Amino acid sequence: MENQNIEYKETWRDEYIKWICGFSNANGGKLYIGISDKGIVTGLKEPKKLLEEIPNKTKDILGILVNVNLKTKTKKQYLEIIIEPYPSPVSYKGQYHYRSGSTKQELKGAALDKFILQKQGKHWDSVPQPNITIKELAKSAFDYFKIKAADTKRMPIEFLKDKPNILLERLHLKADKIYYKRAVALLFHPDPEKYVTGAYVKVGFFNSDDDLAFQDEIHGHLFEQVEKTVDLLLTKYLKASISYKGLNRMEQYPVPEAAIREALLNAIVHKDYSSGNPIQISVYNNKLIIWNEGQLPDDWTVERLKTKHPSRPFNPDIANCFFRAGLIETWGRGTIKIINECKQAKVPQPIFKYDLSGFIIEFNYTAKRPFLSTIPKAIGTSTDKVMYFIANNETITISELSEKINVGERTIKRILKQLQDENKIKRLGGNKGGHWEIRSL
Repeated sequence: MENQNIEYKETWRDEYIKWICGFSNANGGKLYIGISDKGIVTGLKEPKKLLEEIPNKTKDILGILVNVNLKTKTKKQYLEIIIEPYPSPVSYKGQYHYRSGSTKQELKGAALDKFILQKQGKHWDSVPQPNITIKELAKSAFDYFKIKAADTKRMPIEFLKDKPNILLERLHLKADKIYYKRAVALLFHPDPEKYVTGAYVKVGFFNSDDDLAFQDEIHGHLFEQVEKTVDLLLTKYLKASISYKGLNRMEQYPVPEAAIREALLNAIVHKDYSSGNPIQISVYNNKLIIWNEGQLPDDWTVERLKTKHPSRPFNPDIANCFFRAGLIETWGRGTIKIINECKQAKVPQPIFKYDLSGFIIEFNYTAKRPFLSTIPKAIGTSTDKVMYFIANNETITISELSEKINVGERTIKRILKQLQDENKIKRLGGNKGGHWEIRSL
């Protein structure tokens, strides 16, 4: 049966040298000539001639050596071509082919760049980025990193007192004597998109797949993107259910904050920044989806992510800085942490998905919280009561608030205006068909 490492062809054609090229650029494999797609030996007319021609043509066109063996089964002869994986890129007349699954692909554009970097033992974020100077980097990014790294003690304190250029060298973020690495543009530049297209986060709230209600974009260096995105999700896009334990108000989001943060960090560290696409977060009434362009290591499945696995970040230099700042671990436990946070919060476990378009983490939760018609005794003021009922029913009207709190509508209007002035609530839409949004609690 054909698979990642085996290909069958009934007859030989010189264009099959492309398949040999694809195997050599991937993990190697075997190409059988004289066998049908179903694995049935059909035989060859002149196998001995091909036994000599194929190695010579492969050497002349690809510059590599292959082993060609003559085999016999049911009195029919066929050829076995054994191709070893090559440490350097192999070209077929200027084209680069790659074996993926049971298919052969010609690599072009960003995919070719990525492939050549991998063959050279490099990653996208380690490539030199011309024109970046220390003067244009964000002081806030360095301050954030130093504070976080000092707290975690994952760098010597004396290193954190160094000037920015020395600190970047200690973090191995200089590509050579002249240029900094691309990772610097993402981690410490106030506007990474000056150098990297799509280096931001996009968030949208959807009433349905084809009905976008509102959206936001989060720009800035990666540290800033992490904090602003998490804050935006918790204050604008997700609604916390409110309960009371004695005099203490308890808030629980449909997705634990720690799980959201870990999923976002996972997307940032593993994103393929050469794609030009932002990280995209889609929020619905009953689910939250985080998507990033990226890929799993060869032969990995999403099931493997649910157990302890090696840490193989797509962007090692970015991952190293995040580790030093205490934002992530380096033991392949990020996905497990997301699962455990959901278990602890007693919410559904996330769903991991992966295909050619990228990687997805999907959190599902209950669409609507039960409306609480009674007010806990711990809530004393009319303002707190207004906030309480809005938090549990975003479409509640002024007359309904007046009736439940037992104060006049003029008082309710005054309280609502005060809360809006304090940016604690926001009115979306008109009096009819609109709803309230909790901005801060």
